[in-house]
Amino acid sequence: MPRIIAFDYGTKRIGIAVTDPLQIIATGLDTIHPKDIIEYLKKYLLTEQVEAFVFGDPKQMDGTPSESAQHVKGFANTLKKTFPNIPQHWIDERFTSKLAHQTIMQSGLKKQDRRNKERVDTISATIILQYFMETQRL
Repeated sequence: MPRIIAFDYGTKRIGIAVTDPLQIIATGLDTIHPKDIIEYLKKYLLTEQVEAFVFGDPKQMDGTPSESAQHVKGFANTLKKTFPNIPQHWIDERFTSKLAHQTIMQSGLKKQDRRNKERVDTISATIILQYFMETQRL
């Protein structure tokens, strides 16, 4: 079975999470600089089948698009042009960074390790992917 990849897009880093081949578990995969993401995905797709891309949809508390929404939409458009056969899905990402920080705090990591922003981005992508998988099971 092909995997599903989720992204927590940021202008400095993109957190990436992926499902296992059976699409049961979401796991953090990597954190990549935006300029390197296309090459990274091309290499990844040489060895793995991917069924869909999932993006965190950045919204304000009132549901309107946040400042970063235009960047995420641009990123999604670039992926659509580069990988036109991979469907795209959007999941509301409000609170994912907060949940990622809480997860890290509860993990027992040392203070130095908890400050790792790349870890937050990867965990955020994992939360986005897990939420997507749960909505698909309903």
